[in-house]
Amino acid sequence: MENKIIIAGFGGQGVQSLGMFIAYASIHDGKEVTFLPSYGPEMRGGTSNCSVVVSDKPVASPIISAPDILIAMNKPSLAKFESRVKPGGCIIVNSSLIETKVKRTDVKVYYVDANDLALKAGNAKTANIVVLGAYTKISGVFTPEVMKAVIEKKFAKKPKVIPANFAAFDLGYASE
Repeated sequence: MENKIIIAGFGGQGVQSLGMFIAYASIHDGKEVTFLPSYGPEMRGGTSNCSVVVSDKPVASPIISAPDILIAMNKPSLAKFESRVKPGGCIIVNSSLIETKVKRTDVKVYYVDANDLALKAGNAKTANIVVLGAYTKISGVFTPEVMKAVIEKKFAKKPKVIPANFAAFDLGYASE
């Protein structure tokens, strides 16, 4: 098993955190993983993306030319990476911010209303966790229990935010 993921959006959307959650889940689950962040010097509001490779075997390179999964959190990211997804792969679109539809017909597309579901979960900052829930269900690489254990560990010093993050994850998991 090898799952290559590109996560892209703008700084402040939790793109890097989303990638790190997947990487931490990989470690928690005994899988091999690489995480390669990429962002501009302006950080918040600028472009941000990361590549995550999850595998049962050692990963030779963190560079991804054709991802299995693209998570596009904003319109410029969808425009930039849509053509790179391998045929038969999938694209998860934050439909709260991207009104255009994916043009390709050789990939599976999932539209997740991440920002609106985050508000429903009780915290607008959890849109990335909504998408994490959707990714978990769509990819089948991790169980929800593994991801929730990682979320709980990550927010152990801020226990008040755990319920909203769990709610956001559950809404994302149920969205597709």
